[in-house]
Amino acid sequence: MSVSAFKAVLFDLDGTLLDTAPDFLLAAHAIRRDYGLGDMDFEVLRPVVSRGGRYMVAAAFPGISEAELDVRLPQYLAHYRARIAEGTRYFDGMAEVVATLAARGFKLGIVTNKPTWLAEPLLAEMGIDRDYGVLVCGDTLPVRKPDPAPFLLAAERLGVAPESCLVVGDDLRDIEGGRRAGMRTVAAAFGYIQANDPVQAWAADWIIDRPLDLLPLLT
Repeated sequence: MSVSAFKAVLFDLDGTLLDTAPDFLLAAHAIRRDYGLGDMDFEVLRPVVSRGGRYMVAAAFPGISEAELDVRLPQYLAHYRARIAEGTRYFDGMAEVVATLAARGFKLGIVTNKPTWLAEPLLAEMGIDRDYGVLVCGDTLPVRKPDPAPFLLAAERLGVAPESCLVVGDDLRDIEGGRRAGMRTVAAAFGYIQANDPVQAWAADWIIDRPLDLLPLLT
């Protein structure tokens, strides 16, 4: 398939489109203070941001039991929601990528495992909610990434064939789900990737080291 045949780009949210780690770190600091602990190291939290809230709470409280994690997860997410867009920004160059692709006529969407009650206000508070034709969240369907269904739903709502979509993400779930949906994939190596999960092993069609590297693939 020629890259010129792509009609839509589906982005992951945390760690691909947006650098949300600073606000997740603030939430980690806040909940650790609730339990009488000091601030945590940013480099400990950053690699697990794309894995979801349970991983972040586990990183904030090493050795925590599953029962304790169940209690602290909603507390952590409440702290995060309270300051959801305080430090979050597009990754360097990503705003230019989004604007350029829109100007070229590409349809843009977001497929994330983030729940709707967090994803929608984040985009709204940043003023970018109208820039994407579809937002499929972790609770939009009964299944989440790496299941292909969220990607297929995004393509359907954008009115494009799955094979016309390019998936961009910083987690193996993005690559696996996109591939299972019949889409081509790009691994965002600048995202939140754990050292024991090498991006080269994901079998993505392309790997990019910075957002602007995406544009040559879509010319």
